[in-house]
Amino acid sequence: MPRSLIRKNPSDFKTLPLFVEATPEGLSYQAIGRPLNFAQTLQKRRPVKVADTQRFSLELANLGVSVRLTLNWQGRDYWVLVRQRRQDRGDVVLKLISGYVPAHEVSLPLHTAIQEIAEECLLETPEGWLSGRFNETWLPAPYASALHYREALPFRLTPLSGAARPVRCGSQPLIERPRAYVHLPTASLQLIYDLRLEVPKEAKSLSLFHVDERLEGDQLVARLDRKRADLYLMPLTDGQPCAELYTLHKDRLHSASTRGLYLAESFAHQEGWVVSDERISWKDWLIQQGLSAPGKESRLKSLTGKARQIFRKVVKREA
Repeated sequence: MPRSLIRKNPSDFKTLPLFVEATPEGLSYQAIGRPLNFAQTLQKRRPVKVADTQRFSLELANLGVSVRLTLNWQGRDYWVLVRQRRQDRGDVVLKLISGYVPAHEVSLPLHTAIQEIAEECLLETPEGWLSGRFNETWLPAPYASALHYREALPFRLTPLSGAARPVRCGSQPLIERPRAYVHLPTASLQLIYDLRLEVPKEAKSLSLFHVDERLEGDQLVARLDRKRADLYLMPLTDGQPCAELYTLHKDRLHSASTRGLYLAESFAHQEGWVVSDERISWKDWLIQQGLSAPGKESRLKSLTGKARQIFRKVVKREA
C-alpha cells in the first residue's frame, strides 16, 4: 500500500506570471503582477502564439524548471526519468524531474531544481535513504519525519556544461546556463538544467523510487509506492541516449516496457525558443533521435558489468 510521506496545503504555494523577451542571441524574463496560487496559475495556462520563434515579447503564466539528471552508477551513465499522471492535461508521460518555480525563487530557479531532485528522486539502501550534496551545500531532506536518511554516504550533484545561448532574469544571467523554451500550449517558460548525480561506491543494494505530489481533496499528498517505483533509467553511450528503459531495484536493472509510451514536451522538437507539442510518443522520439529499438543481444551488452553477470545467472537458472 502506498505510504503517505507529507501533506501540504496547496494554497500555500504562490508563483508569478512573467514577461519574456526573446531574440536570436538570448532570452530574458521578469516577474510581473501579483503572486498567484496554483488554481489561478492553471487558469492562466492557456495556449499562446508567436509569429517568430526566435524573436518575440510575450506574457506567460509561470516559470517551470526541469533537471536532465545524469546518474552515474557502477561506471555507467543514465538519464533519470519519472512517470507522472498530469492531472491538468489528462495524460501520463515520462518526464524529467520538474516543478513549478515559487514566487520567491523566480530569480533563483537552480535552487528550485535542486529541491525538486530531493523531493522526487529517492535512493534507498538497506541502511537507509541517501542524503545529497550540491557542491558544498546539503540538499534538503523533505521526508525526514517519515524516512531515515543516511548522512554518512551522500550522493553528489555537480553541474554539467550549460546551453550555448544565455538566459537572464532581468539583466542577471542565470548561473549554470539552463536551456530554455516557451511552451505555447501552457503559456509557460521552462528552464532545463543539466546536472550529474554520482552514487557513492559504498552504497550497496541500491533501489530508486519516484515520489510525486497529488491533489487529494484540499491537500497535496506525497506518497511512496514500493510496488510502482515510477523512476526510470535510460542508458547513455558516449553521452548519447540508448533506446532502452530500466528500473533499478537492489542493484538489479529490470527492463521496462515502452509500449504505448509518451514522453513529455521537453523531448519534443524545439524551434527557436518555442516548443509547440504537448508530448511526443516514444516511437516518434526514437525517429527524431535516429535510434532504433535494441534486440536482446544489444540489451545485454548495454548493462553494467555486475548487472550483466546477474542477468546471465538468471537466464542460466531459468534454462
